[in-house]
Amino acid sequence: MSIRVLLVDDQALVRAGFAMVLSAQPDMEVAGEAGDGAEAVALVARTPADVVVMDIRMPVMDGVEATRRICAGPDGPRVLVLTTFDTDEDAFAALQAGASGFLLKNAPPEQLLAAIRVVAAGESVVAPRVTRALLDRFAGQLTLPGRADERLAALTDREREVLELVAAGLSNAEIAARLFVAEGTVKTHFGRILAKLDLRDRVQAVVFAYEIGLVKPGV
Repeated sequence: MSIRVLLVDDQALVRAGFAMVLSAQPDMEVAGEAGDGAEAVALVARTPADVVVMDIRMPVMDGVEATRRICAGPDGPRVLVLTTFDTDEDAFAALQAGASGFLLKNAPPEQLLAAIRVVAAGESVVAPRVTRALLDRFAGQLTLPGRADERLAALTDREREVLELVAAGLSNAEIAARLFVAEGTVKTHFGRILAKLDLRDRVQAVVFAYEIGLVKPGV
């Protein structure tokens, strides 16, 4: 089935360029377009989609707030945010808001297409180590979620250990080697972590670990 994509950017020419690239792909279709964050939130509410390609800087409502509202809804599409700099504070804010990753706005078309496919498959675009670098830089702005201790208590000791290693930027293969288990076992543990903590993907897991103090900045 085709990946249904919503394009959100305040520049019509940019949306047209993205739409042209996506429409040429046999596994993608542009399900709708919006010119600002408020339009994007309304569009998501009435249009089934898999991925939202979201610009950050827009009038009326920016991409960070739109991402927060979209990701707060049940079974909503995943959000891929476009930013100018990969160490931008806005990129950090988008990840904390629930985005599944970000891509530089001047990335070549093949990177955009690959990123959309990765996000649609339920994975994260930004590498855990990049996520950690952002979190280390802006950790002072993190807001602790309610009932964090209660959520963490739902994890087994091994699941908590896996979460700590994920937050440290290790891949599944690296975690498997560290814990002397099969990589498939790590994937199973991580799947249970996401389910118990009601998180979407690896990026959100790293953000959560920082928010509750499981990982300290710079450590």
